[in-house]
Formats: sequence, C-alpha cells, structure tokens
Amino acid sequence: MEPLVDILAEDARWQAFGLDEMAETAARAVLDDQALSGTGFLVSLLGCSDTRIAALNADFRGKPQPTNVLSWPSEERGADRDGGRPDRPLPGAAEMPEELGDIAIAWETCEREAAEQGRPMGDHVMHLLVHGLLHLLGYDHLRDGDAALMEAAEIRILAKLGLANPYE
Repeated sequence: MEPLVDILAEDARWQAFGLDEMAETAARAVLDDQALSGTGFLVSLLGCSDTRIAALNADFRGKPQPTNVLSWPSEERGADRDGGRPDRPLPGAAEMPEELGDIAIAWETCEREAAEQGRPMGDHVMHLLVHGLLHLLGYDHLRDGDAALMEAAEIRILAKLGLANPYE
C-alpha cells in the first residue's frame, strides 16, 4: 500500500517521535471518515520547529509568530453556505495521486500546548494532524456552522482512534 503522506522532518525530534506513523494513521482515519478511498491521494507534511513555522506564518498569513499547525489545500473545496459539506476530491491513479495539499506542524508549540492542556503530546499531535487534514478537504472554522461541522468531524475521527474529545 502506497503511503498517503510524504513527510519532511526538518526537526529531528519529529522523526524520533514517530510523526510518519502518526500522520499515516491520521490520514487514513480522515479519509475513511469522509468515505474517501485510502489510495489515490497524497499529502505533504513538514515537521518543523517554531522558528520555521513562524516564518511560514509570516509569509502566508502575515502573522510573524509560531503557531501549532498550518495547512495549504491544493484547491478550494470549502462549501459556499455556512455549515455545508465541502466539495469531495476525486482520487488520482496510484502512480499519479491527487495532491490534497501541504501541512506544517511545529514541535515547540505542540509540546507547550500539550503540557498546558495536560494531554499527552501524541494525543495533541494526532488532533492537530486530523485538524490540518480536514482543512485540506475543505473544512474550516471561520463561520459558526462550518466550525460546528469541523469540530464534529474531529471529535468523531479522534474517538474512532480511541482519543478523547479535545474540546472538553
């Protein structure tokens, strides 16, 4: 089975942490929840430091500070109406998978947030990976209905992975 996630771990702590296995698990869980094939898709993931994500956040969002996760969908899939279902991507061929987009995740911010929330780092990272993957599929949280739809999907997917509701 071809990997769904192409990972670049710029920060060695991500490699030691097992980001590659976690990302594959998250990607398969999200695609399964969305009734999408586990083949024919590809996601690029950057495991980086706060310094790197702060530069990316400044370049792409005009916010020159670190954040936990950033995502760049390969195309706009969001719903026109608040709370509507995003457009579904079609899988590509095995030798030419449909690129869903890119995600970056920052070590120090994830570590700090997990400690502040009293949650295991692995649980927090899994939540952020699911969150980022849903963004690639057109989910968002800017409008109330969209946020409710996205949070429900996150909670449902994480529960299937045996993880607690991150919003409680």
